[in-house]
Amino acid sequence: MNKFLIKYILFLIMGMLLPITVSAQKDVRKNIRKGNKEYRQEKFSDAAKLYENAVEGNAASKEANFNLGNALYRQKEWDQAIEKYNHFISLEQEKPIEASGAWHNIGNAALQKKDLQNSLEAYKMALRLNPQDNEARYNLAVVQKMIQDEEDQGGGDQDQQQDQQDQQQQDQQQEQQEQQPQQNNQDQEKRAEQPDQPEQMSRDNARQLLQAIEQDERETQEKVQQIKAKEREEQAENNRRNNKNW
Repeated sequence: MNKFLIKYILFLIMGMLLPITVSAQKDVRKNIRKGNKEYRQEKFSDAAKLYENAVEGNAASKEANFNLGNALYRQKEWDQAIEKYNHFISLEQEKPIEASGAWHNIGNAALQKKDLQNSLEAYKMALRLNPQDNEARYNLAVVQKMIQDEEDQGGGDQDQQQDQQDQQQQDQQQEQQEQQPQQNNQDQEKRAEQPDQPEQMSRDNARQLLQAIEQDERETQEKVQQIKAKEREEQAENNRRNNKNW
């Protein structure tokens, strides 16, 4: 009799909780759909709030976490965006292509922060999971070039380095290609946004960034040559004066 009562109570509790669970999932999907609408209208702050509501309703929602990362990225909240992308990666254990898209986005966010080493590693992870991601491969090459330039110029003039960093920051803040959030249907939660179209730096923007770096290098070399030429002239003038005094 006692076992029967326990089973009956458990069944009753489950029956009471089921409608609540279904209602909560509907709220999650509703917030994601509304967030997607705001995102498409470039109302990224409003979209982020709706995605946050969805995450609060279901912390394991891949789509809500990924889209929230994108909305934060568009607001230049790099650290928070990276946090959401990392959470998405921890949830996505079955589809390496989608996890690759999140790593790609982490690489972009780290690059915006000028955190070149972490950006480099993120692009590498994206390529390990999806070797066909040509944009990640191109961006990886750009970051490698930037790191090499920093190492080569490690002992250079601080003012020149600051000028280069300011120029790089301006180039990095150019408009990024947008990724449209996925839609949700009423029956089931779809997967996260297509990772083959992440919040990625376009090839043109990356090329412009690389060209700007190369231009800075040329200008730096020209300045160095001018300084050396001036030093040679001053040395020659000093030699002439010394010869006259002699």
